[in-house]
Amino acid sequence: MRLHELLYWHWWVAALLLLMLEAFAPGAVFLWMGVSAAVVGLLLLLMPQLALAAQLIVFGVLALIAFFAWRRFKPQADAEDQPALNRRGESYVGRHFTLSEAIVNGVGELRVDDTQWRVVGPDLPSGSAVRVTGTEGATLKVEALR
Repeated sequence: MRLHELLYWHWWVAALLLLMLEAFAPGAVFLWMGVSAAVVGLLLLLMPQLALAAQLIVFGVLALIAFFAWRRFKPQADAEDQPALNRRGESYVGRHFTLSEAIVNGVGELRVDDTQWRVVGPDLPSGSAVRVTGTEGATLKVEALR
């Protein structure tokens, strides 16, 4: 073997290293380069006379095609999957709670887990059962449960 020759297993080792790099630095760039290196190694196993320049060209073309195809067809996080993501107050709409403090002049407080929320709604005594009907910024809108 001359210094400028690559054997199929060299490509497979490169593929393994690229895939390991993807595991430590995820982002799908190294993933597709690793897959492309593995394909070039398989191609070289089937056609051992393939020139180094051709191997590098095939690797580069496969890596680019695979990367851009992944970018084009990758699954997108659907906003409908978690519509209240990063809008925590909206996740409480429709739920029932007990007031931790009375609503006086339309304003009170409600404890949900470890968070104290400002609430607006009809005047109600502390301990009243309420349903969250909406949000207004960081304020929950509530109504009395009957």
